Amino acid sequence: MNVVEIIFSPTGGTEKVAHIIGKCWSENPKIIDLSDAKADFAGCEITGQEMVVIAMPSFGGRAPAVAIERLRKMRGNNARCVLVCVYGNRAYEDTLAEMEDAAKESGFEVIAALSAVAEHSIIPQYATGRPDAADEKQLKDFAEKIAGKTEIVSTIPGNRPYKKAGGGGLVPKPDKSCVKCGVCAKACPVQAIDSERFMADAKKCISCMRCMKVCPQNARKVNGLMVSAAALAIKKACVIRKENELFL
Repeated sequence: MNVVEIIFSPTGGTEKVAHIIGKCWSENPKIIDLSDAKADFAGCEITGQEMVVIAMPSFGGRAPAVAIERLRKMRGNNARCVLVCVYGNRAYEDTLAEMEDAAKESGFEVIAALSAVAEHSIIPQYATGRPDAADEKQLKDFAEKIAGKTEIVSTIPGNRPYKKAGGGGLVPKPDKSCVKCGVCAKACPVQAIDSERFMADAKKCISCMRCMKVCPQNARKVNGLMVSAAALAIKKACVIRKENELFL
């Protein structure tokens, strides 16, 4: 089976989940990175013979706007696709519904969808170490159930209109250990970091935390008090382990 993984994964959690599923069907899936700000997504055309995994994180219950925008530029040519929403154990709300609408608009046939939990990208004490061994087994079971499916998915959770998207809020900044190597600026999915002072434009930043993840000096930080406040605000929703869900 020819498999294509279309992934937006700033810190790697979504990519891990997508790979677990995609590699159940192919040893070497083709990867299309939606976080590549310089890629020509309008030139991306999928053949109808390919199985596609479209994977995105949930940012406050919504799909990342930039990822949806780039997906909409692609041409699916009626290829079967599986939607994968990855979240940090709080809630994914309207993320899958938004992904479904964008995938259909681009010409994909959505045959299944799933939600999966991965370590929270901003508050890693929630869902630490996930996807873990139990998650991997469950996701592989999901892939087996999806493999031979051809009919359109029956129901995907979410509301229309979608919930209001929240602002990023947490903007990483360089500290004194920054050596101005430029890795963060090159990796930023929305090109929000200038190449001289390496400060992020707060209006462009989507708080995806990729710059913190890729920095070789661990020199980028977010406001600790704001992170603590955010952790406290979602604690009740995050303390109980949530399980992955499959929608056929």
